[in-house]
Amino acid sequence: MTNTPATEITIPISVVHLGPDVEAAVLQVVRSGVIAQGPMVKRLEDEFAAMIGAAEVVAVNNGTTALIAALDMLDLAPGDEVITSPFTFVATLNAILHTGATVRFADISPTDFNIDPASVEALVNEHTRALMPVHLYGQCADMPALAAIAERHGLAMVEDAAQAHGARVAGRGAGTWGIGCFSLYATKNLTSGEGGLISTNDPAIADRLRVLRNQGMRARYQYEMAGNNYRLTDLQAAVCVPQLAHYPEQLVRRRANAAALIEGLADVPGLTLPSQLPEREHVWHQFTVLVDPAEAGGLDRDGLATGLAAAGIGSGVYYPRPVFDYACYRGHEQVVVEPVPVAESVSASCLSIPVHPTLSDTDVERIVTVTAALMGAER
Repeated sequence: MTNTPATEITIPISVVHLGPDVEAAVLQVVRSGVIAQGPMVKRLEDEFAAMIGAAEVVAVNNGTTALIAALDMLDLAPGDEVITSPFTFVATLNAILHTGATVRFADISPTDFNIDPASVEALVNEHTRALMPVHLYGQCADMPALAAIAERHGLAMVEDAAQAHGARVAGRGAGTWGIGCFSLYATKNLTSGEGGLISTNDPAIADRLRVLRNQGMRARYQYEMAGNNYRLTDLQAAVCVPQLAHYPEQLVRRRANAAALIEGLADVPGLTLPSQLPEREHVWHQFTVLVDPAEAGGLDRDGLATGLAAAGIGSGVYYPRPVFDYACYRGHEQVVVEPVPVAESVSASCLSIPVHPTLSDTDVERIVTVTAALMGAER
């Protein structure tokens, strides 16, 4: 016997909608007989590179692989340190641990939820080799400031852009400030079900990545390095390629939904709303609010999520605690825990509500009305 929820979620936190052009592209690959890595993967790489303004893009089998392969390009060794965000999905941390390097955590800014350059600067020392900012929720970190730190100290830059397809800062795309890593997981703005993309402006790095993803082979049985099977299939690429043509209009809708949510919830007590910061182009992978029970009649984040669910509206907590705050990482010899009070505060109060492009105007109005009522605001 299956348990069913008391209330059906009619406005989910994310929706995967694939049109007939995706079906046609997948069928084309199936009929071609080339279902492993082939011309459709190359098309995905070329079109995505053009979209973000990168010289080269290399497709791999998932976003975590993208992070691992990008870090492999730095030839990190035990004792080397990588500075990243504590407010992220665990793949960011796991990828660094995979290299044998030590992870250091800079605190985040409450205005964009990304690592604070001042906190990063305070952690840099003679062991620091790389910075790994996370472009969280679809808005880039302060890359001009971070790039200046990296240049001043001779550090490599690897961008975790898993949620930031097409986001821009200071006129440059996410993934073009260093080695960029994107996820094509099912719920991302662009998806192939599972998949990843690595961007770079260095053709030598792109060449090494292509050899690495193919078991270290440049040609069959011509081994040049210890590699792995990180290949993406043409079937997966065929799911994503048609989405690229529609992505600009999808972003228009995401941005319109975000603007409507900001306008509708602007005066609700106890809610801190997200915003697009100057010189940045947000792609609104998530719309994340902070809930202050002291100003909301005692209603906390979990209470708001429960109330939304009872009204059929989905939500999500991304992320419930700093990424290092789990038993498997406490005491880990490669994990250095820093005081990160902003990240701790945000993780205790953050809640993401629907912003995806399949929302109707009526859906957005309902999200606003229900959220405001739960928070005690009059409408």
